[in-house]
Amino acid sequence: MKEMYPTESIYNLIPQEEVKASKQPRYVSMFRESVKVETKKDKAAHKTMGPAKVDPPLPGDFLQKHTKELMLAQKSASIDPFEKVPRCLDEERRRPPVPHHTEHPVMGVHSNKDFIQTNVAEAVMAVPKKPQPIFVDTKKGDKHVLETSGLVPKYLKKKDYGETPEYIVKRNEEVKRAQEEYDAYVKERLRMGAMKQLSDEERQSVLEGLKKNWDKLHHDYQGLSVVIDTPPKKAHKERLEAEMKQLEKDIDRLERHKIIYIANN
Repeated sequence: MKEMYPTESIYNLIPQEEVKASKQPRYVSMFRESVKVETKKDKAAHKTMGPAKVDPPLPGDFLQKHTKELMLAQKSASIDPFEKVPRCLDEERRRPPVPHHTEHPVMGVHSNKDFIQTNVAEAVMAVPKKPQPIFVDTKKGDKHVLETSGLVPKYLKKKDYGETPEYIVKRNEEVKRAQEEYDAYVKERLRMGAMKQLSDEERQSVLEGLKKNWDKLHHDYQGLSVVIDTPPKKAHKERLEAEMKQLEKDIDRLERHKIIYIANN
């Protein structure tokens, strides 16, 4: 059958609507929302900035040589290889021996104990066993016992925790006794009239006089020549330094001690 219109036809210039092939709807799983929730649930539960921060190990707990090697028990030459070794060395924990075939069991023994009720009561009243505290120090989940790690303050459970050590108590008693002896000596000397106590006005006046002397020596020291090349100049400089140092010690002693005693003679 021939075509109705040839290829070169004016009717081919009329724009025609493009027919798009319809696609089947995309498959969507019914578990899509639940999978999203489960994925975001524990996504950042173990997210950290670097490894977990733990206290560094003690210097004495370093890894020594051959500590992780399996050491087999050395066999003694005196042990007979054909000798029977008991399975349990503890006599109290060892089970009774199997009765001989000639022995007859004891007959006529009865008990009124209800084992079922007893087991139920023991199971109800039993205290659950607590898990052993552990800590994880690597991202792979390596576990270690927490009690022996040094991270737990076990000193809090000591009997003498919070009490003053004996050596400090003894030292305080010795210091107190020495202070009492010194005070008694000072009172005795004052009673005898061999010493007298400086008043605050006298102490302040002495302190101001020492400071004035130090200022005068310091002024003379600043006036020394830059070049000190002769023995008299060196001796003069050393004398000024020694006197200034002695005055500084006296001023410091007077400023630190509020009560000062001097001898009458």
